[in-house]
Amino acid sequence: MHVYTAVIERCPDTNLYVGYVPGFPGAHSQGATLDELHANLREVIAMLLDEGEPKSA
Repeated sequence: MHVYTAVIERCPDTNLYVGYVPGFPGAHSQGATLDELHANLREVIAMLLDEGEPKSA
């Protein structure tokens, strides 16, 4: 099991949490809560890994 570190910020315009995984192209998402963002990021990472991304990992 790989562990990825996400950078998370709260958007002042939308009040949503926005997160991305540095060095992992396409691994970004948003959510109304931290739990929602976490679930969304996990889903995006799983989809990208299924597609063979990132190429350098």
